[in-house]
Amino acid sequence: MLRVAVLASGEGTNLQALLDDPKVAPALVVVLSDRAGAGALARARAHGVAALHVDPAGLNRDAYGDALLRVLEDHHVDVVALAGFMRILGPRVVRAFEGRMLNVHPSLLPAFPGAHAVDEALAWGVKVSGATVHLVDEEVDHGPVVLQEAVPVRPDDDEESLHARIRAVEHRIYPRAVGLLLEGRLKLEGRIVHVLGDEE
Repeated sequence: MLRVAVLASGEGTNLQALLDDPKVAPALVVVLSDRAGAGALARARAHGVAALHVDPAGLNRDAYGDALLRVLEDHHVDVVALAGFMRILGPRVVRAFEGRMLNVHPSLLPAFPGAHAVDEALAWGVKVSGATVHLVDEEVDHGPVVLQEAVPVRPDDDEESLHARIRAVEHRIYPRAVGLLLEGRLKLEGRIVHVLGDEE
């Protein structure tokens, strides 16, 4: 079985969705965070998964990436899932897991990349937002799309209400995407990701 690491900075609700998934959970071997008090670390420990704080203090992006790589290599990690990890990874980390690193983002990429996607969608007055799971490349929120699902924007939405509905979608499609990667069912042609054996 392939071994999965999750990188998270916050409460870890997407991590929880992975921990609750019967296909993905057995493959999870370590959760890493840049924040010592991240709720994601507590969630991992509660499920018997190794949980480590990799401190970024005093390290530039490349040095921090090297520190992450050492931990990932120590745990013989094959696949990396970013779940609310609020640091941009350096090229060495991305290249080490090319085609084997996923991220989940609260918009229909390529619309609204970056850390303020939900606020920006509301400010633009879009009628539809959503969630995207994509392969990670060296640009922020830029890699090939694996799965997407739309979420209608309601006239009375604020950031909290819209984000809550987007998160519910994330919690459904992220475990599915990680499971597809673990099963070897993702085939990349250029920027197009094909799901092998998918009859939907």
